[in-house]
Formats: sequence, structure tokens, C-alpha cells
Amino acid sequence: MKNRQKETFFDYPVFNNIKEIIYHSVEKYKTNTAFKLKEKTENGEKYIDITYEEFLTQVNNLGTGLYSLGLEGKKVAILSKNRYEWALSYVSLLLGGIIAVPLDKALTDIEIENSLLRGKVDAIIYEEKYEPIIEKVKQEGKSTIEIYICMEKQEGKEYLKEIMQKGEEELKKGNRTYLDKQIDEKSLATLVFTSGTTSKSKIVMLSQYNIARNISDMQLVEDFRSTDVNLAFLPYHHTFGSTGQLIMLSSGIATAFPDGLRYIAQNLKEYHVTFFVGVPLLIEKIYEKIEEQIAKQKKTTIIKIAKIFTNLLLKFGIDIRRKVYKPIIEGLGGLRFVISGAAGLDKRVEKGLNDLGILTVQGYGLTETSPVLCAENYKYRKYGSIGFPMPSVEMKISEPNEEGIGEIIAKAPNLMLGYYEDEEATQEVIKDGWFYTGDYGYIDKQGYVYITGRKKNTIVLKNGKKIFPEEIEENINKIDLVEDCFVFGLPKEDDMVLSVKIKYNEEVMKKKYPSLNMEELKKAIWDKVKEANKLVPKYKYIKNMILTNMDFSKTTTNKIKRHEELQKMHLN
Repeated sequence: MKNRQKETFFDYPVFNNIKEIIYHSVEKYKTNTAFKLKEKTENGEKYIDITYEEFLTQVNNLGTGLYSLGLEGKKVAILSKNRYEWALSYVSLLLGGIIAVPLDKALTDIEIENSLLRGKVDAIIYEEKYEPIIEKVKQEGKSTIEIYICMEKQEGKEYLKEIMQKGEEELKKGNRTYLDKQIDEKSLATLVFTSGTTSKSKIVMLSQYNIARNISDMQLVEDFRSTDVNLAFLPYHHTFGSTGQLIMLSSGIATAFPDGLRYIAQNLKEYHVTFFVGVPLLIEKIYEKIEEQIAKQKKTTIIKIAKIFTNLLLKFGIDIRRKVYKPIIEGLGGLRFVISGAAGLDKRVEKGLNDLGILTVQGYGLTETSPVLCAENYKYRKYGSIGFPMPSVEMKISEPNEEGIGEIIAKAPNLMLGYYEDEEATQEVIKDGWFYTGDYGYIDKQGYVYITGRKKNTIVLKNGKKIFPEEIEENINKIDLVEDCFVFGLPKEDDMVLSVKIKYNEEVMKKKYPSLNMEELKKAIWDKVKEANKLVPKYKYIKNMILTNMDFSKTTTNKIKRHEELQKMHLN
């Protein structure tokens, strides 16, 4: 059988650092729009397009200005929501060999302060919203921060625009120190805090070589187009978000910024978004809205019949999906390509979007791998899988059981340098050049990779059987009355009783089951859980259920903090 892992579909140079990638893009896509900005004025809203050439000019101005502040080779944190100044700052740091330290804007004040201390940063670029915590950090004097740079004008702080102006003046004087900086591509380029769901997050050290090689890999197999418009929804402080933005810049793609979760549908149409990278929760919500609109127009049956017809034509190489479903696609701004990551996407949703002619693929990776290890592509997709390893990634299953399931391990040029100031933790996950992902999975006969669950979440029964809660949660989350769920082992004597804690969907309950009281609701959900049990072997049956209307504790990538949930139930 042909080795599909090594099969590529597009031409793209192999770059070893981000500076090479950005300069290549500017040369190739000079007049393309790099960013679409929206500003509020007295007369309403004003739209501004920044070309690739203009973007690089601003990058060089800011970078030269940062050098004039003595930040060459230093560590600089970035703290803000996704916005143009974030992207501008990040690229400016990378092109000057300054170490970037992205911070999670959703952290508490104490966590932000601890991150700044642990990262030993020398300067911080931030938006004014965080002025109180920044002022507190400055007054306490515990951090190593010497320079505070605000994205808005603040008294007593450096102002980003003024630093850019200073850099522009230096460049006019002939100062080429920043422009001529030679990138040490295998040295530390960025420190990224993982979104650990249990103990204190680790700090991942990535080089420009790691990130650049991952970008080059993705360019060889994914259908990126210079005519695309991207909506930057994924948080930039995650590697999935920041590397994703660099992918856009490597492809000649334009990026717009969302106004918030509530406005995603509006922004898709407003900016005529054709390319979207997101987490399953958001993609599934978008698909739910499509289904709701189809149902309202009483076209559910017609669309089902149309899908049978268009899929049949596909087998003969005739693709008319985007013509047949044009009104639906236009309602999404012209959406063409969706990439889902961070967790498993519902198979029904992935297939549903592809059936409409919206190319939808799943990817898999970790912060430690810059981040992508594996992904589907326009040519090869298998619902439920995470596709094939990237062209330069070697992947295998360590110590597989009788079902072929074991820990996924990988060798790749995009593998991190290690954990910052934690050699012991580094050695625990990198052994003989292989990275132990902590995820269990298997590889089928065709080479497609599947995830079954996290190693640390595995529930081990007395009989030695291993249960991956994610597999069962996927089935239970399909129940209409379930908004979210969390599967765990309830200790009983010397064994475990497989249990589930469910947050019920109040909106569905009011719409579909308005007459149910709480006892009746619990019975209705329990009956459906018992039906879901039939989809798995008996040893995986849920035997106990807790019902709640309270949200679960989650990370910023929407993963349940299992350790915290168990603590709430006094089980840990």
C-alpha cells in the first residue's frame, strides 16, 4: 500500500526560521491584504486593510524600536486579546531574535503575576485592560520586568506606537541592527505555558526551527489559498493560535479579528471569511445554527435528499456541492475550509460540513510539538481519525495492547527544546529522541491515526481493563438533554464504579421537555445513558449518574479540569 504519510500535494520551500517565511511571503504577496482591521469612529465604523508590505514595514519599525530599548536577546511577554498589535508584536519579536512569552489573558491576576515571575521576563507588551495587574506587579517589585509597553497611551509607560515611530526614525538614520539580525534558528524563540488541567502548567521552549518546519510541513499537505480570509478566533497565547497566524502569513491569507463569541456568525459574513481554525465546541455550534436554519425553512428532507445526490456525483468526480448549497455557504460568509483541533470533533458535524462542500478536517498536536503532529487533508479523510502524521513526522504506538492501543509517540523536527528550567520533566517525555505524548491511540491498516484518550485520565478496573473516559463522553454528549459530561471512576471497596456527572441542557429541556420535573428529567437522561451504554462493551457501562446545572471547571481550550472536578466531589 502506498505510504500516504509521505504523499504531498503542494509545493512549498523548507524554511528553518520565521524571518525566512515572512520575507518570502512579502516578496510573493506584497500587495495582498495581511490584516483587515475595524475601528470605531464618530461616524460609525471604519475598515482598514494592511498589506503584507505595510505589515513588514511596521514589523521592522517596531523591532528597531524595541532594539533601541535594549531588548535584543531579552524575554518579552505579550498580554492581550487577539488583535493586530498582538500579531505585530509577536512577529517583531521573532524577526529580531527576541524571546516571546505569550500569556493567557484568561488567567487570574495571581496566575499572571506567577507566570511573569516564572518566565523571568524583561519587558511586557500589554493592552490597557490589564493596567491594574501590571501596576501591581510593578509596585511589588518581585518581577524582573524593566520595561512596560502599553498598546494604548498610558502615563508613565512606554507606548507601542511611539516605539514604532522611534524605530522608523532609527531606520531612516541608517540603523540596520534589527534588519540585519541573523536568526539562531535552533535556539530558544518562545516560552509557551501549557494549559495543564491538573498541576502547575509547564513552560515549553520552542525554537524558530521547530515552528518553521511545522509550517513547511502543513503547507505541503493542506489547501491554503492566498485568496482566503481567516477569522482569528483561536487565542494567540496558545501555540495552535500563534502558529496558526504564522500559517496565514506564510500563505498570503488575510486575517480579520472577531468582535466576540456572540458575533462569530455576523463576523463570518461581514469579512467574507473563507477559512476558519477553531475548537470543536465552536464548530459544532456553527453547524447547529445551519441545521436550525434548514429546519426553520422546512428544508431538512430536501437537504438530506440533495446530499445523497451530490455525494453520488462525487464518486464520479463531479462536485456541485458549493453550487447546490450556495445559500447556506453564503450565510456563513463563503466559508470554504475549516480546521478543527484541541479535541475530537463530532463525526456527524465533520461529515455534515463536508457534505455541504465546506472542507473540514481534524488535526492533532500539542504545545510541545509546535503544535501539529497529525491531520486529515482535502484528499484523505476518515471520520473519527486525526488523519496522517505530517510529512516529516514519524509516529508509532508504544507498547500496544491486544487491540493495538498504546501511547502515541513521535519523532519530529517540530519537537520542543524541552521544558523551561525542568530537565526532569523533559526527560520524562522525551526518551531516545521520541516524544511520549501522554495520549493513547492506535493506527489502522491504512495508516490513519486515532485518539482513544489521555493516559492520565485512564480508569483502570480491578480486572485490569482500561477505560478511556473520552470515548464514553463522546457518546453521552450526543444526547440532546446533555450539555456537557464528565466520566470518572467512583471508588467502591477495591474497585471502581464507572460514573458520569452530567450538566443538563436547560434550553433543550425548556423547548422539548417543558413538563418534566427534576426527577422525571433525571429518569429521561438516565434512560438515554443506558441506551448509550449499548454502544460499548459491558465493562464500559455507566452505572451511576450525577445531574447538575453547574458549569464544569475548564481550561481556556475548553477541556474539563478533571482533577478539580474530582476534588469538588471529594474523590481526589
